[in-house]
Amino acid sequence: MNSFSKEQIFIVTGASSGIGQEISLFLNKLGATVVAIGRNQERLLLLKKQSETPEALLIEQKDLSEDIGELPNYIKALKDKYGKFTGMVCSAGMDMPSPIQALDLNNGKLLFDINYFAPLFLAKGFIDKRVNVGSGASIIFIASTAGVYPEKGQSLYAASKAALIASAKSISKEVASRGVRCNCISPAFVETPMYFKNKESIGADVSNYALGIGKPSDIAEMSTFLLSDKARWITGQNYIMDGGCFG
Repeated sequence: MNSFSKEQIFIVTGASSGIGQEISLFLNKLGATVVAIGRNQERLLLLKKQSETPEALLIEQKDLSEDIGELPNYIKALKDKYGKFTGMVCSAGMDMPSPIQALDLNNGKLLFDINYFAPLFLAKGFIDKRVNVGSGASIIFIASTAGVYPEKGQSLYAASKAALIASAKSISKEVASRGVRCNCISPAFVETPMYFKNKESIGADVSNYALGIGKPSDIAEMSTFLLSDKARWITGQNYIMDGGCFG
């Protein structure tokens, strides 16, 4: 099993629910210090109470879709507050299933702001040499199988995740000379509040999932591996986790 020290500080966005919540708790359990970012202060406080080491789970309430251009400065301010970061997991995201005939431009822009532009500008802040620990630092974008195998009604959501996957590959090449890594994890259906909210509107058919639909802990396990030194030779990859759905 991977283990971390409290001197290793990780940012996790979308930490107030779903996959981001599970990754935060798992990193904390393995000994790391976690800066958990989310929009819902009440759920962040509950997350802190649920953690094994509450003093090493630091909560930050923020809506990442606001003033996206300033996110690099926000990350730098967090570094000044907590210290240099070993890794970052961008898990915050949203889905708004919609058939092509019902597309709304404003909703589409919001979707891209949260799913694509926010993680991209968070990464811009993270890769600053003054912000991360250098060699061994790692960025993970939580993308989606929709970026590769979209379902009906996911034209905008799938596009935002496909863009994120492509950008991760480009970023990985820019920062590799410094020993910094950047990868994506693309889950299929996982038991999160977003899944239960949208499963009917996207026609979720789980009969093709040989191993059943995933759990947030499945993604947390992969995330902690990719953040660890055991993954030191892995960058620019997109790991599809689909329970056998897409073969």
